Amino acid sequence: MEQLTYFDGAFHEGNPMIMGPLDQSFWFATQVFDGARAFDGVMPDIDRHCERCLKSARVMGMEPQQSVDDLVELAGDMARRFPTDAHLYIRPTYWSGASDSLWAVSELTRFLMVLEVAPMAEPKGFSACLSEIRRPAPDMAPTLAKASCLYPATGDAVRRANARGFDNPVMLDHEGHVAEFATANLFIVRDGQVHTPVENGTFLAGITRRRVMSLLRDVGWEVFERSISWDEVRTADEVFSTGNYNKVMPATRIDDRDLQPGPAYREARELYFAFARDRGHRL
Repeated sequence: MEQLTYFDGAFHEGNPMIMGPLDQSFWFATQVFDGARAFDGVMPDIDRHCERCLKSARVMGMEPQQSVDDLVELAGDMARRFPTDAHLYIRPTYWSGASDSLWAVSELTRFLMVLEVAPMAEPKGFSACLSEIRRPAPDMAPTLAKASCLYPATGDAVRRANARGFDNPVMLDHEGHVAEFATANLFIVRDGQVHTPVENGTFLAGITRRRVMSLLRDVGWEVFERSISWDEVRTADEVFSTGNYNKVMPATRIDDRDLQPGPAYREARELYFAFARDRGHRL
């Protein structure tokens, strides 16, 4: 089994049809999701991912009928149906059902959860360039939600970077400061200090990001949230990413400059997986 979806009180393998042509979300893209992981018998920070999904739905005018505990319990039940060595991606999703309304109708909120086998990448490093596409300001798009409608711009940024021979572009915010990588949060290291873009509402300040910041500070690293320029990224001693899909990964090329994984990245990755193993929600 590669995928399992819970929808309308039943479990479905494969790719079940869940949305109709009259659904408001099919027409106007009112849909949110979150992404969590299950691996090695744990689901790290699963409660925080589920809580964020509920908040995202409410930001978009929907009203979930499930609680955080409901989502956590369902995720665990579904994960236990897969082989114990599987790396799983957990995606709760909300959307708005059949309506001709321009906005979500709260009582028509629909829900599913899908788990799929998705091995995490080996930490071999990735390359990055500067994207010409920027993250929108909070008054331009629903940036406080993990909303599906934000992701076509992300996909376009990655597609353009790939065409230039890079893996993952760095995206600026509307003011010209670094926001994040297209698909992950961004950290740089300069003179033994760790820096990450300050939360300003233009990007999703991730759960893995916050966890890594806390873990690094606990062992003595200075971690600063502030405005960061593209030039600082290009000239940093280390650059690494955090995100749910691949957790902590090193950047090994920024534009035409090669980098080596450094001590901050290595400790961040080691600390994160130790946290997941020792303190993650057990299946």
